[in-house]
Amino acid sequence: MSEKIIVVGANHAGTACINQILKLNPEAEVVVYDKNSNISFLGCGMAIWIGNQITSGDGLFYCDRETLESRGAKVHMETEILSVDYENKTITFRNKNGEEGQDSYDKLVLATGSSPIWPPIPGINLPNIQRAKIYQDAEKAIDQIKNDPSIQKVTVIGAGYIGAELAEAYALQGKEVTLIDALDRILGTHFDKDFSEIMAKRLREKGIKIRLGEKAERFEGTARVEKVITDKGEYETDLVMFCIGFRPNSQLSGGHLKLYRNGAYEVNLRQQTSDPAVYAIGDCATVYDNSIRQTSYIALATNAVRSGLVAAFNICGHDIKSLGVQGSSALSLFGLKMVGTGQTVETAAQAGIEALATDFTDLQKPAFMSEATVNPEVKIRIVYRKDDHVVIGAQLLSEYDMSATIHMFSLAIQEQVTLERLALLDIFFMPHFNQPYNYITMAALQGVLSQA
Repeated sequence: MSEKIIVVGANHAGTACINQILKLNPEAEVVVYDKNSNISFLGCGMAIWIGNQITSGDGLFYCDRETLESRGAKVHMETEILSVDYENKTITFRNKNGEEGQDSYDKLVLATGSSPIWPPIPGINLPNIQRAKIYQDAEKAIDQIKNDPSIQKVTVIGAGYIGAELAEAYALQGKEVTLIDALDRILGTHFDKDFSEIMAKRLREKGIKIRLGEKAERFEGTARVEKVITDKGEYETDLVMFCIGFRPNSQLSGGHLKLYRNGAYEVNLRQQTSDPAVYAIGDCATVYDNSIRQTSYIALATNAVRSGLVAAFNICGHDIKSLGVQGSSALSLFGLKMVGTGQTVETAAQAGIEALATDFTDLQKPAFMSEATVNPEVKIRIVYRKDDHVVIGAQLLSEYDMSATIHMFSLAIQEQVTLERLALLDIFFMPHFNQPYNYITMAALQGVLSQA
């Protein structure tokens, strides 16, 4: 007898889960509910679109309702789930016409994602103070750029990945951009300060004003926002992009499901919640972080997709466990690229891990290649545990695309590779690509020698 599976939410995690279930079991009864009007928007492309690095947002979708329905799913868009009765395995929903109804399930998948943090700061609901998350946010921003020439000064609050990318996007549109963050550096949760300072220097060189260690206290304006007031100053503005982080959408717990300290659904390695019939995937759920060897919360699209796949396999009767995550990520601003995975020195300390770092800076290719090709420097840092020398993090920065290197470090963290093993890793040499003494092994070797 085929089970009925209800999936709540159809963005990255939900779409991956739905498609995989239908591949594994084409006869499965899959019913999808999503409160939005579209499916699978790649939010990471929002800044690229605003910055006119792509001409249209059409390519930022990789699935749609028609595709899911053609594969056998029944899809309800613009329909919100109001509550879940976990004892009787039913949900209550309300569609865009205000009509309410109920549906039943054998297994339930919560893929409700996350929402931008929106604190009760005075004036935060003034016009032209905006979120940065869904397609409608991006569409609104694009419309403003095209049709409102009065928007010349843009303030971005929050200098994480999204904030830094939006600062670049508006600068590329010729706007006067101010980037504000309460921390003492940009990208504070992803890179150590001496790395993030190099990127901050690049942003300043491109005209972006960076104000660090400042907290937004209120917004002022009449017809729309006109001024941002922080604890250290005030800034005239025509538009504010507010992006200080995200909060998991776990309102459907109803006190029945176990929650993590930040409110995310706690799941096991099979993506099951504390209720075995209920799975949680994507930004609304926890992950297992291999770099700290414990449950954590890391909201990334790649993690969401993998969690959806793992849930689908287990829902269809395959006993599959997640391998955990490392939190690998990257960004490129004004040609300067930064990639990272696992822990920084600072985040390791916050997790109670005594960690050390080994740094190395060198040209990507042999010096003689500079005569024929662009040959930028690469700065690398490997973070490792002091006690057993197991690698727990890596950061790289360069104008060269060295992003594939971080995948190797992600695997190293997952498999608990030591610095000593990394120092003797077999890496090819070819002048068009790299140096005979590769900066990866050289950084590792330098760390080993420092501990000898």
